[in-house]
Amino acid sequence: MENAFESAIFNSEKDKPLTWFLKQKDRLSALHPEMSDSMIDIKVLRKCGGELEHAINCICVEPCSSEDYINAMEVIITRTRTGKTWTRAPIESKMFPKISRDDKRP
Repeated sequence: MENAFESAIFNSEKDKPLTWFLKQKDRLSALHPEMSDSMIDIKVLRKCGGELEHAINCICVEPCSSEDYINAMEVIITRTRTGKTWTRAPIESKMFPKISRDDKRP
């Protein structure tokens, strides 16, 4: 279970914030039952990644509940591109069509 928590990193394109956050919180509370809820929330937020974690911490002031963190996560993901991966545009596009050089010029 510890390996599952350590390997789980939030991916906004395939994970939903509510299910991912609660699953990680359950895993961590099962591993460390003596931890407080606020410490568990902070450790789970660290698994989100740099930009997303920073944006969530800017919205939520430190003594927050899990619900506040999840709501902030959902707002950030739906309204911004924070946490999404960058994909390269295809080389051949309509803007720059491929030119055929089949004609032989003398």
